[in-house]
Amino acid sequence: MKKILLPLCLLTFANIANAHVTLDQAKAKAGSYHKLTFKVGHGCEGSTTHTVKIVLPEAATGAKPMLKPGWKIDTVSQTLSKPYESHGKKISTGVREVTWSGGQLPDAFYDEFSIQVKLSDEVGKLYFKVTQLCEKGRLDWIEIPAEGQSSKGLKAPAPVLEVEAKNEPAPHH
Repeated sequence: MKKILLPLCLLTFANIANAHVTLDQAKAKAGSYHKLTFKVGHGCEGSTTHTVKIVLPEAATGAKPMLKPGWKIDTVSQTLSKPYESHGKKISTGVREVTWSGGQLPDAFYDEFSIQVKLSDEVGKLYFKVTQLCEKGRLDWIEIPAEGQSSKGLKAPAPVLEVEAKNEPAPHH
């Protein structure tokens, strides 16, 4: 039995070591409110992560980051290229960056960083550029595949959310 467990343990650790920052739920419906949960699986060069910054595409609006004990949250708002309406009000600025800092995420552990957003009605892929700062170095998860290219071949892919068409109600007869 030990011979079986050892390779499984090595495989598990190899997968963790090669982990990227990913989204817990990689699919969502267009026009929905969605909880983006970014999973950070390791530090930089074996060192502790102390800062995680996420850049939001404009198709993710009304961002509300989740508090994390021991971490400070900073946001950066910018003017939107396409204003939208929410609860009867025209919204022309919005949170475009969320940064958690001051916490301690040792390399041997993983953690999650969450933001609630409202997705636009557009269908397609949304990429979220993530910067991970550590005691030793940084990792920039910012690579976006070219048209027709897969993210699998990229060394530092940006987390991606597949936005699917909303379920339209069936017509009444």
